[in-house]
Amino acid sequence: MRNFFLKLEIAGDLIKYLWKQKLWWAIPTVAVMLFFGIIIVVGSSTGIGPFIYTLF
Repeated sequence: MRNFFLKLEIAGDLIKYLWKQKLWWAIPTVAVMLFFGIIIVVGSSTGIGPFIYTLF
């Protein structure tokens, strides 16, 4: 569980960096990639995987 929060912290640091450098156009792109990454991880590690894959 600690590894998960460490990776989440890295994603937060990336968004903070983009905000500081005024790269606002990249924040939605990173957010969508993180969202899809979370869906893939949850879908492959739980029993709801087959139901998530039918959405795509």
